[in-house]
Amino acid sequence: MKFSILALLVLPSIGCQAFQPNSISVNSIRHNTPRRFTISLRDATLEEPTTSTAETTEKSLTQRIMEKTNDSQSSGAGGSSTYDAFLRAETNWARLKDMEAFDYDEKLLGTRQDNFITDDAAQGSPRAWATLREIANGKKELDYDVVVCGGTLGIFFATSLLLRNPNLKIAVVEAGKLQGRAQEWNISRSEMEELVELGVLSEEDVKAVITTEFPGCRSGFKNQEVSPLEGGYFENDVGYECFTPQVLNLGVAPQILLERVTQRFRGIGGTVLEQTRLQGICVSETIGGALDIGEDSDVLTSRLVLDCMGNASPISRQQRIGMKPDGVCAVVGSCASGFDAKTNLVGDIIYTNSEIMDVGGASKNQYFWEAFPVGIGAEGGLKPGESDVKTTYMFTYMDAEKERPSLSALMDDYWKLLPIYQNSITDPEKDLDFRRVLFAFFPTYRDSPLKPKWSRVLAVGDASGIQSPLSFGGFGALTRHLERITDALSDALEDDLLHKDDLGKINAYTPNLSAAWMFQKAMSVKTGQRVNPKFVNRLLAVNFEVMENMGERTMKPFLQDVVRLDGLAGSLARSFAADPLFMPEIVAHVGLPRLVDWLGHVSMIALYTLLDNAASPLLGTIAEQTKDPRQRFALKRQMEAWKFGSGGDYKF
Repeated sequence: MKFSILALLVLPSIGCQAFQPNSISVNSIRHNTPRRFTISLRDATLEEPTTSTAETTEKSLTQRIMEKTNDSQSSGAGGSSTYDAFLRAETNWARLKDMEAFDYDEKLLGTRQDNFITDDAAQGSPRAWATLREIANGKKELDYDVVVCGGTLGIFFATSLLLRNPNLKIAVVEAGKLQGRAQEWNISRSEMEELVELGVLSEEDVKAVITTEFPGCRSGFKNQEVSPLEGGYFENDVGYECFTPQVLNLGVAPQILLERVTQRFRGIGGTVLEQTRLQGICVSETIGGALDIGEDSDVLTSRLVLDCMGNASPISRQQRIGMKPDGVCAVVGSCASGFDAKTNLVGDIIYTNSEIMDVGGASKNQYFWEAFPVGIGAEGGLKPGESDVKTTYMFTYMDAEKERPSLSALMDDYWKLLPIYQNSITDPEKDLDFRRVLFAFFPTYRDSPLKPKWSRVLAVGDASGIQSPLSFGGFGALTRHLERITDALSDALEDDLLHKDDLGKINAYTPNLSAAWMFQKAMSVKTGQRVNPKFVNRLLAVNFEVMENMGERTMKPFLQDVVRLDGLAGSLARSFAADPLFMPEIVAHVGLPRLVDWLGHVSMIALYTLLDNAASPLLGTIAEQTKDPRQRFALKRQMEAWKFGSGGDYKF
């Protein structure tokens, strides 16, 4: 499970835990008393806090620390402060929890008047439809072959696609300025090399963007903080920890990375439209898409629209109207200096040091940690042991029920528990110099990746839900799928296969992604559910010890969000043999219907593995000889679905 982070509001990476002996229980931390907020988290209608309220309310630790940082959650003049953005995120999270899911039947309820995207000529921008009619009548030509909406990750798709077919006219539309934040993104070198192989980056670019490099990351699951920890779960009665080299061990600078890729894109003929906010999209199945970018600008037109606007995409949100997410990963953290430099040497990719905790009301949560050192090991940077800067991150998996904790409650717990996790400090506010405070919640849906509802429009990246439900977002998923999606889009554009049924084959069913849902559910607790507080730690400690003993061919793919049959089947069998009496408790925790559903996806992984190895070589030959473009396109996409759906794309 890889936690390469591209947050909704910030772009965090993470810091590292010192391996020093320490044994502190954190089970006593509970939330039985109400907190003081500047917004009501239980009201159905929420309002932004007023200045008078803020002035008459004692500032929380979170507010005090956020107001000391120089980091802003939006760029440009008038950009909001970190605390302003935090309150907006808090409000959005409260609204999501208060929302009641419903089935939206467009035939029964009618078409909404405020739709962001429409293929109904009676809806949407009249200017956009007028422009499409001009094109249909031969009075005007389409502006572009592809318009990519959302530049942060969209610039990678646009560059790769233009390199694949230089004759295409491609534009990237970005609401603000196309630039990365100061916070590092963490990734593995093998994933960076995939960008080099596609030509998106050069080797010189890779050297320039890497600002941190360390040996690898620790995984650990403990009922209390004991570091270092030796032996297995049943030997020490605490937990298990292991170290995996060359996983998420690079910190790259998004500012430099996006600047280099944008220069590359422009240099080969691409167009970047910054400070260009989309107002809506009108789609003609036979002509293309028309993008309304405001009354002061001409309508943009394109054969194909790529939605790269992340999991907050208005297109994806409209397609999922009435749906509540099946799961949520809520994350809080910070990047700061003041930690022990001598032990700031490696990262933590997933780590626990407490049991499942009561966090208020009917909600019980297992807290996980992630951490990465900052500024060491890279060419021209500090040597290992010289940097006291790291990013630490606390996250938890849950649903979006009303009883779930607020982001403020999670931040409170983060400040309380951080000195236990990082024992070189005792008081975060006094001991650390904060550069950034990080926060986000990531809704995830079982029906992912999202198939297109409209022709000539395709969601890619986080907007499609292609990332693992265990991860915070998309840079690692982008590098994994970039070549596949580039090739598929190039074929679709070349043969004009832009109907939603054709584009839907690009976002095909992926059984290993669907199977990953069981892991998220196993690491979360339903509201009101009675559970052994040690359940998650026991489950993960035993499984990770088994995977570690099986070797890096099992561990590395799993930590990089790739579920494969060989690793999954082997680890399940050995985990059952190692802890057979635990199986009834697992079934009771996740539920028999969910377990049966998961076994169905596992069986499909087995089938996809067989087809990828046995049928794809023959089908590839048939596809090359097939003259019908639509049939050839379908065969190629089916082979890709087998490969990626079984984890056969993973490069050892």
